[in-house]
Amino acid sequence: MGHHTSQSADLNTPLSSLRGVGPKLCEKLTRLGLHTVEDLLYTLPHRYEDRRHFSTINQLKPGEPGQFRGKILNADEVPIGRGRQKLFEVVVGDDTGQMLLKWFHYRRDWMKKNYTPGRIVQVYGEVRFYSGRREILHPEIDFNDATDSASLRILPVYPLTEGLSQKQLRNFCQQAVADYADSVPTHLPEWVMKKRDLLPLNQALLHCHCPPVDSDFLCLQQGQDPARRTLVYDEFFYLQLGLTLRRQGVQVEQGRAFTLEHRYTQPLAKALPFSLTAAQKRVLGEIKQDMLAPHPMNRLIQGDVGSGKTIVALMAALIAVENGAQAAVLAPTEILAEQHYNQFHHWMTQLGLHCALLTGSTPKSERQTLLDGLAHGEIKLLVGTHAILQPDVTFADLGLVIIDEQHRFGVQQRHQLRKKGHNPDTLVMTATPIPRTLSLTLYGDLAMSVIDELPPGRTPITTRIARSSQRPQLLDFVRRELDKGHQVYFVYPLVEESERSELKAATEAFEALEKELGSEYSGGLLHGRLHPRDKEAVMDKFKQGQIHYLVATTVIEVGIDVPNASAMVIEHAERFGLAQLHQLRGRVGRGAAKSYCVLVPSEQCSHDGQQRLNIMQSSNDGFVIAEADLELRGPGEFLGTRQAGIENFRVANLLRDASLLEQAREDALQLIEQDDFLTSPQYYAVRETLKQRWGSRLELASVG
Repeated sequence: MGHHTSQSADLNTPLSSLRGVGPKLCEKLTRLGLHTVEDLLYTLPHRYEDRRHFSTINQLKPGEPGQFRGKILNADEVPIGRGRQKLFEVVVGDDTGQMLLKWFHYRRDWMKKNYTPGRIVQVYGEVRFYSGRREILHPEIDFNDATDSASLRILPVYPLTEGLSQKQLRNFCQQAVADYADSVPTHLPEWVMKKRDLLPLNQALLHCHCPPVDSDFLCLQQGQDPARRTLVYDEFFYLQLGLTLRRQGVQVEQGRAFTLEHRYTQPLAKALPFSLTAAQKRVLGEIKQDMLAPHPMNRLIQGDVGSGKTIVALMAALIAVENGAQAAVLAPTEILAEQHYNQFHHWMTQLGLHCALLTGSTPKSERQTLLDGLAHGEIKLLVGTHAILQPDVTFADLGLVIIDEQHRFGVQQRHQLRKKGHNPDTLVMTATPIPRTLSLTLYGDLAMSVIDELPPGRTPITTRIARSSQRPQLLDFVRRELDKGHQVYFVYPLVEESERSELKAATEAFEALEKELGSEYSGGLLHGRLHPRDKEAVMDKFKQGQIHYLVATTVIEVGIDVPNASAMVIEHAERFGLAQLHQLRGRVGRGAAKSYCVLVPSEQCSHDGQQRLNIMQSSNDGFVIAEADLELRGPGEFLGTRQAGIENFRVANLLRDASLLEQAREDALQLIEQDDFLTSPQYYAVRETLKQRWGSRLELASVG
C-alpha cells in the first residue's frame, strides 16, 4: 500500500501550483470552495456539448447550437444605434452561405489583430435569426484551421462561476486530470466493482472530464454513463458504509436495559379518552423491544400529521421514568416546544409527575430553579428548544432522548444531547414524510417505524384552489360552514420576518375579514408576537367555541387539535412549501364533519407555485407530497440547509441517482456482515478511506 499514500498525498496539492493560477485566480477558486487538486477533479461537468460534427452554414438551424468552419470575409467595429456604444462584427463564409458573428464585450486591439480577412476559423454557438440575417452572439472560436479530427470531440461544460470563464475552468480541470487523475486509488472491494460494473476511479474521472469520442452522448447528458455512475456509487457506498456501521456501532455500545413496570404506562392508557390505533400499538411495541434491549435504541418514528406520535413518545418517556430515569424532548421552535409541553404536562400532572419547559425565553430566575430540579432528578421530563443543549443543563440520569423534526437539527446536535446521559435511548420523530432516498442518507443510522393509519374519526380533507377573483363565493362558503356551527382557520404567511410588518399584516387581514364576514361571527387573531399566555387564551377560546374563526400566521403549524374546525383558508398559499401546506392542512379533518382546505394563490403566483398547489389539490398522502416536494425543490431546499453536511454530495444527485443509492446500501450491508470486515487486511484500504471521508462527521471512533 506504501506507494499509494505518497501518491494520493499529491491530491492535496494546492491549486496555486497549477500552471496559470495566480493569487487573484486562486482567491476566486477558494471562494467557490475549491482548494486542492482533488476538489477540482471532483468538480464534474453538469452537461456536455457534442462537437464531433461540422455542419455547413446553410445546415445550421436557428435556436440550436452548431459548429462550422469558414473563412473570415470581413471584421470591423460598428456603432450601435445613435449612442457611443459599439459592437464588433465578423462575417464568416463557406461555400453555402454567410454567418454574422457579434461581440458586445471585447478588447478592440486584440480583435483587430486576430480577426483578419482570409483566415480560417472554427465557430461554435447558438444560431439566431435577427432582422433577416442569421447570426451568433459571442461564439466560441478556434483559430486552429487544421482539418484534423483532434478538434472533433465532446466538450465538458462546467457549472460556471463568478469571474471564471468556461475556457479557464475547462483548462484547469483538463490539467488536473492529465497530471493527477492517475494517482487516484480505487479502494472499492473487487466483488463490488464486478457486481456493479464499475470503472477504476482514475479512469472514471478521466472519462467524466474528457469523454471518449465514441461515448453515448444521450447517456452522458443524463448522467447515466459508466464514469459518472462509478463516481456517484463510490460516494454513496462510503456514506452507507459509515451510516450502517454507526447503526451497528450503537448496538455495540453498552446501553441500559429498561424493564416494563406498567406503573405509569397502564394508568395513562386507561386515562386516555381514546384507544390507540393498531399502527400506534405496533410502533410502541417496536420501541419497547428496543428499550428493553441492553444497547441504546436509535429509532425514527415517521407519521403524518395527526397520526398520534406524541402519545407514543409520552409512553416511551414513561417507560424511562418508571425505571428511575429522566427523559428530554428537543423541539426546533419555541412554539413546538410549548405545544409538546402542554400535552405532556397535562398527562404527567394527572400521574403526579413533574414536567418542565426550557426555552430561550425562560426567565433567569425560573431557569436556576429548573436546573436544580433537573440535576436532583425531581423533574422527570424536560421539554425544550436548543436551550437544552447548553453546557449548564445537567440531568441526574438521562435515559431517553426524544428529538422532534430532526431534519432541522444536525447529527451533531443529536450527539450533544445524548452526551448528557450515559448512552441514552434515542427516539426521533418527524411529521414530514421523508422520501426513502432521503431517509437512507439522513437517517441511515436509525431503525425506522411508520405510523401509517390515522386515528378513528378523522375524515379525509377536500382541497380546492380559489382565485382571488372568487372571493365572494369563498366568503359565502365560509359563512355556510360557520352557520352549521363549525369553525374556520384563516392562515397568512409571514411576508417579511420583521416583527412590525408581521403584526401589521396579520392585524390588517383580521380587520378586513371582520368587515367582510360581519358582526354576527366573532374572530380571534393569533401571531408570533403574542405573549405565550395570550396565545393560550386565544387558543382556549377557539377550542371552547367562543371564537368562530381564527386568523393566524403559521404559528398553528403543529399540535393544535380542534375537532370542530372543519375548514382552513390559506392565503398566498404558494409562499409555503409543500410539506408546510400539508402540515397546515392536517389541522382540520380532526372531527366527524366533512372538512375542507381552500388554497388562495397570490395574483403573481409563479409556475412553480401553481404546480405545488396542484399537487396539494390532487393528493392527501404525505409521502406522495414529499416525493413531489423533493422533485420540485431538490434535497438541500427540502431539508432546510441546517442538516450537517450529509446532503452536500460532491457528485451524487439524490433524485437522479436514487437507484444507485439503494445498490450502494445493499452492498455496504453485505460487506459489514462479513465477520472480518473490521480486522481483515484485505479491507484495510476500505476502512482507511471510510475514516478519511466520514470518520469525524459520523464520529466513527471504532473503525480502523
